[in-house]
Amino acid sequence: MKQRLAITLLLLISLLPAMAQVPALERVEPAFWWTGMQQLFLQLIVHGDKISEREVALDYPGVTLLKVNKAENPNYLFLDLNISASASPGKFPIRFLLKGKKEIRFEYELKPRNTGIKAQGVNTGDLVYLIMPDRFSNGDVRNDLIQGMQETSLNRDSMYKRHGGDIQGIINHLGYLQDMGVTALWMTPLVTNDQPQASYHGYAATENYRIDPRFGSNELYKALADSLHKRGMKLIQDLVHNHIGSQHWTMKDLPMKNWVHQWPVFTRSSFRAQPLFDPYGSAADKKIMNDGWFDNHMPDMDQSNPYVRNYFTQSHLWWIEYAGVDAFRLDTYPYNDTGFMAEWGKAIKAAYPGFTFFGEVWVKGVPDQVFFTQGRTVNQHLDTELPGTTDFQSLWAITAALNEKPGWDEGAVKLYANFASDYQYQDPTRNVVFLDNHDLSRFYSVVNENKQKYKAALAWLLTTRGIPQLYYGAEIGMKNFSAPDGLVREDFKGGWPGDKQDKFTAAGRNEEENELFNYIRTLALYRKSNPVLQTGKMMQYVPQNNVYVYFRYNADKTVMIVLNPNEQEAVIDPARFTERTNGYANAQDIITNKTYSLSDSLHIPAVTTQVMELNK
Repeated sequence: MKQRLAITLLLLISLLPAMAQVPALERVEPAFWWTGMQQLFLQLIVHGDKISEREVALDYPGVTLLKVNKAENPNYLFLDLNISASASPGKFPIRFLLKGKKEIRFEYELKPRNTGIKAQGVNTGDLVYLIMPDRFSNGDVRNDLIQGMQETSLNRDSMYKRHGGDIQGIINHLGYLQDMGVTALWMTPLVTNDQPQASYHGYAATENYRIDPRFGSNELYKALADSLHKRGMKLIQDLVHNHIGSQHWTMKDLPMKNWVHQWPVFTRSSFRAQPLFDPYGSAADKKIMNDGWFDNHMPDMDQSNPYVRNYFTQSHLWWIEYAGVDAFRLDTYPYNDTGFMAEWGKAIKAAYPGFTFFGEVWVKGVPDQVFFTQGRTVNQHLDTELPGTTDFQSLWAITAALNEKPGWDEGAVKLYANFASDYQYQDPTRNVVFLDNHDLSRFYSVVNENKQKYKAALAWLLTTRGIPQLYYGAEIGMKNFSAPDGLVREDFKGGWPGDKQDKFTAAGRNEEENELFNYIRTLALYRKSNPVLQTGKMMQYVPQNNVYVYFRYNADKTVMIVLNPNEQEAVIDPARFTERTNGYANAQDIITNKTYSLSDSLHIPAVTTQVMELNK
């Protein structure tokens, strides 16, 4: 049935231009721009009834209409402009002329540059907190249901329906996040997803320049950024280059056939990245991976199309300048055209040199992950320009360390081997390390709700190399398996008016939840105030008896971390680590404040990661 629906959709794509009922001038995007931007070229997409029949005229000092591009669909024009360095902020009409017809005008505005805080980038000094906005907090019940949108139901008892969480709810709890030591906020996409089903997750966009009104508005999103910046925190925007929603405004009146990838019958991506770098791989397999649709309601963008490239890149630059975004997370990174993503990366870096971004690279194997990162360190055919990834390899490694029986290649040694392979990256510290997210089983469930294992993993997360990321609710031990993924996207209790429990407060949390919250907070605040865990070097030792020891150190401080995943106490001799302990007399546990002499054996409790600052 799904395949028949998808085939029907593909057939409709070819008919849509003739069927669409379009106003004389439906839109111009981007609707405004800025003077003084690094890139002088700007391409406007204009949509209106038979707009291509009209001539285009504009007259404004410093602005030149370079070319008027017509598309297959007469309802579109793509206008190439040059915004020179001499152009001043102001408004001017873009005139659409046709003899015998009334002139159509669009008042275009060039704004002065945003001089506020923006484009800071995220780095190893940050602690990222991932939120699914629909499931975190409902701060404005007035936007729960918006008349005219396709999904109008609200049902907190259904994992597939919208629950009502929004931007205001997040703003209301920034103090909670800051108190916990969070410095950067990543939310799943907030742009409009006017899809008939499961629109809450945000990964099937129907608009590129508009915040979904059920989350708030463009203005409120900017207010969120401003609120974060006032607190010394950062905003990460989640982007999807690979696909759009089947109800995207361009899908209702397709500009051209190669706006999206089209197949004779519905073809889903293979979701296997290996053909992209396989020296023996086939072109057919690569095409299915890259050009196949992510799902039947998520058309795959044809990124070989220069109009598609410009449309996406400019919208991303627009959000940085408009809202003050600091970094991007790039969804489904391997599914994109690598040439386009490299071009895109260069454009973003050129416009905002301090800006950073990291890609979701859900693969198995360090070399497979490294392939997508910048620097051409593993014989890539081009430089991808991708600074870092979501570090799935480290996730698999910490999971093995805690859940596997020890062996020559099993258990804690997998964690050691994972980091021993860091030589393949240009800079592995740009990777985002994590335990779970909105697509994965919650880690507390992965370790069978073993609190000691969970705390051991959290201590590792906040002391290892890279940029640590927490998923909302990790701090109170939210649990469940991603079967289906809606089960790991439950509401954060206390975020809705009338909730009987409020997990945002110590009084609303139970004893175990407070223990976990305070454990994370203690480590996060220590990390925040000690550069050694941010930018310090790392030295690790080959595990012995399934015990993994590593150090973070700089000129001022040394921190010793011992991960004992075994079911019995581990006894280790500090003399083995004199390369790092020389000159220090004792070690102070960051959590308990207990002090241990480095002249004696260290007794590490079972299933524990002990974090100790060395003192002279």
